[in-house]
Amino acid sequence: MDVHPDLEPIAFLLGRWEGAGVVGYPTMESANFGQEIVFGHNGKPFLTYTSRTWLLDDEGAKVRPLATESGFWRIQPERQLEVCIAHPTGIVEIYLGEVVFHKIELRTDLVARTDTAKDYAAGHRMYGLVNGNLMYAYDMAAMGHPLQSHTSAELKKVADFTPDE
Repeated sequence: MDVHPDLEPIAFLLGRWEGAGVVGYPTMESANFGQEIVFGHNGKPFLTYTSRTWLLDDEGAKVRPLATESGFWRIQPERQLEVCIAHPTGIVEIYLGEVVFHKIELRTDLVARTDTAKDYAAGHRMYGLVNGNLMYAYDMAAMGHPLQSHTSAELKKVADFTPDE
């Protein structure tokens, strides 16, 4: 199945990416984590997105699951981007941003929370393709703290994309 032509500016994301990074925030201790991100498509003008993370021990072995999220990435005219992400913890985010070459910058436009979700107010994400690896940094404002660094990681492409059914 061919990738929709509107997706050309973000087609570099397609595939399965794996790697490791660092997580921290004033409400938690810093730690290393592993991550898998999968970007797929079904021929329509959006990418599907899933991310899974897990805590790593000092030797790099998986300890336990951390966060998971899924959503859709939709390119708009003039390389603008809309991203909808849902979390099983009761948070839904809508990000707006832009693509410049192989760099993506996104900021939350809307955050919706269920009554039982943690206090989360805003997010800022940057993704970039550097020497063939997907690098990203994620800042968040949560639990009464201002926007600040939360996670960053370097991921290697381990599989090309396969169309979603």
